[in-house]
Amino acid sequence: MFTKESASTSRRSFLVASSCSLAGMSFGRPGSATARELPNSPTGGKAKSTILFFLSGGASHIDMWDMKPDAPAEYRGPFSPIATTAPDIQLCEHLPLLSKQAHHLALIRSIGATVSTNDHHAGYYYNQTGHVPDPSFLSLGNSRTPYADDWPSMGAVVAAKRDPHPTLPNFITLPQKEGAPAYTRPGQFSARLGLEFEPLFVQGDSKEPLKFQIPALMMQDGMTATRLQERHQLLRQFGGMRRNFDQFATSKTWTAQQDRALSLLLNSVTTDAFDVSREPASIRERYGETVNGMSLLAARRLVEAEVPFITVFWRGDPERLNKKCASGGGWDTHGNNFKCLQEDLLPEFDKAFSALIEDLSNRGMLDTTLVMVTSEMGRKPKIGDPRSGGVSGAGRDHWTHCLTDVLAGGGIRGGQTYGSSDRFAEYPANKPLTPADVTKTVYHAMGINDLEATDPQGRPYNLLAEGKPLVELF
Repeated sequence: MFTKESASTSRRSFLVASSCSLAGMSFGRPGSATARELPNSPTGGKAKSTILFFLSGGASHIDMWDMKPDAPAEYRGPFSPIATTAPDIQLCEHLPLLSKQAHHLALIRSIGATVSTNDHHAGYYYNQTGHVPDPSFLSLGNSRTPYADDWPSMGAVVAAKRDPHPTLPNFITLPQKEGAPAYTRPGQFSARLGLEFEPLFVQGDSKEPLKFQIPALMMQDGMTATRLQERHQLLRQFGGMRRNFDQFATSKTWTAQQDRALSLLLNSVTTDAFDVSREPASIRERYGETVNGMSLLAARRLVEAEVPFITVFWRGDPERLNKKCASGGGWDTHGNNFKCLQEDLLPEFDKAFSALIEDLSNRGMLDTTLVMVTSEMGRKPKIGDPRSGGVSGAGRDHWTHCLTDVLAGGGIRGGQTYGSSDRFAEYPANKPLTPADVTKTVYHAMGINDLEATDPQGRPYNLLAEGKPLVELF
């Protein structure tokens, strides 16, 4: 369940999003007040909320979504496709539960990229912002940390364009900030849009999957709600005279964040939204009581609470899978790709993701909830990664040149595929796309067609000029 554990009630206690992170005050610049006030077209999809399920590490498109059973063995691997509830969709044999939900899915199989770095940072950035990574990604690789003038993630854009939620942030990420603590992946932050639209980072625990906590909103031992309110009021009184003279946007944003954080700390809705222990045991079992399964269940609860955008980053298991898969414990299967998928990754994913789709559908919520699965890249179709022994290591290397994304709900017509890759799943063939097109499709599903914002100097700019929404999916 959501907990408020021991920690300092310092300045960080009042930050809604990520005051302890690289994406806090030092990164964000105040966003334009007009960002959420600009009128949006009522046309588009039906989505009130979006759940982005990001398979961290680079999930293998050719082994899950875009199988090539007629390709040579050195490409297709040992897995076979199976029929599903959608005549036009075949899935991997190790996704049997999801195959029963395929009539809700739209598979986009022709997503290419111009990412020449072939690394994780660039893939995270491109697939979460829709913007081509700048040259610094090529020169710095995985040392390229988030910059203040990066383009914002699609979650931050949605947060900026929707009216503020009455009790919760518009943008929530769980069960981790991706890349922490060693470094932080670019693309998941509000960046140039400003701190006001930063996600609230919620921390999950692999060993206690029912437990979620918000590091930036913890109170130290002995701090009661009454004392916290009194301290906050005192700070406001002392700061009142300075703020009368200081009308800069930074000061206003900081005060708004303080007020927002205090509201979150004291509101029972915050605790209830993340308390998956309130769910019936049968529901928790259907999702699977892992940190990833419970994160998707928490995401469904946040949709019920009408939070506009929720990102769930797949949390890997490095203790168990690092050596087995030559990876960080997630989908970065440089070695032993097929056993890692069959025995570990696919069963957990199949159970959790199929449960989310089924649960949303049964509750009548799927039509107004867009669900998206993506990753920073696909895997190299030709089997054998030199870093894990070549062909004998049975791994798949990074592959940024072709990727499959999955959409469901939010007005999307299920049971369809869009575009295709070539016979080896190496490059897009029919209807080639980029992540910008997919990002624009998310905005379209959310009814967001006006992407104008204003920088701190009052100059207007477009949050994503590239790409077109795939309106034919709706």
